[in-house]
Amino acid sequence: MARFKVYMEYEGTRYRGWQFQSNVRTIQGELFKSVRKVFQTETFEFYGSGRTDAGVHAIMQIAHLDVQTMLAPEVIRMKLNDGLPHDISIIEVERTTNRFHARHDAVARSYIYQLSRRRTALGKRFVWWIKDTLDAGAMRSAAQAFVGMGDFQSFTAADPAEQSTKVLIDACTVEEAGDLILIRITGSHFIWKMVRQIVGVLVEVGRGTLQPSHVRKFFQKKSDEPAKLTAPPSGLFLERVYYKGEQRSLSIAPVLPVLSKQDLGIGNRLNKIKKGKRYEKQQA
Repeated sequence: MARFKVYMEYEGTRYRGWQFQSNVRTIQGELFKSVRKVFQTETFEFYGSGRTDAGVHAIMQIAHLDVQTMLAPEVIRMKLNDGLPHDISIIEVERTTNRFHARHDAVARSYIYQLSRRRTALGKRFVWWIKDTLDAGAMRSAAQAFVGMGDFQSFTAADPAEQSTKVLIDACTVEEAGDLILIRITGSHFIWKMVRQIVGVLVEVGRGTLQPSHVRKFFQKKSDEPAKLTAPPSGLFLERVYYKGEQRSLSIAPVLPVLSKQDLGIGNRLNKIKKGKRYEKQQA
């Protein structure tokens, strides 16, 4: 059998996550259908670097495909895409060795979460709109509490008896772009709902209902509070999967820009209108 490394992107809105399930629509399930159609076989393996939850998107997910074929990688890419729905796309296919494993060889993953400071008609499926004013500086300060090796039992719905809750976080950054606040978390791996619960806690810090110093208490004792604050999946993207020797990305950019009023030139016009009204009142 030949092994191929597959790079893909998807919008997770319509799917119940990555993992194949016989009774619901999933990303892996749609990929299985396309592979069967292209290669006319049930003898194959399509293994992802990790699972994404229901409604979560991917800028670049990695998988490996084992299948008996003489087709060139570029032909495989085009044929697989022909059989996929519009919200799943194969970006690249390349031949790799049988020693490569999409999940086991991954040394780190990064996620981006997009928070919107304003209601957006174009980006609803890709952001979490927060009506309250957020203090990005406080969020940035609190984010440092997550960096390093920590026990994230307070930040997951996973059962600690079945899965270790210790995770190494390399970086947790908070950046502003237009009317978006972008949160990027890079770590060795992630457990169920962990990123969304971290984001939910950071949002409460931004609102001022949690102090940055309080975040460290969640690591000292198991707490159910982060679960109550779980962010919706709409704003979450699997950004990158890293393998040995690959350079980490330092720059961060919006997946979908949400421009501020100032960027759109609206603020100046509104100020002129307000000044005009004040002038009218003075003349009355």
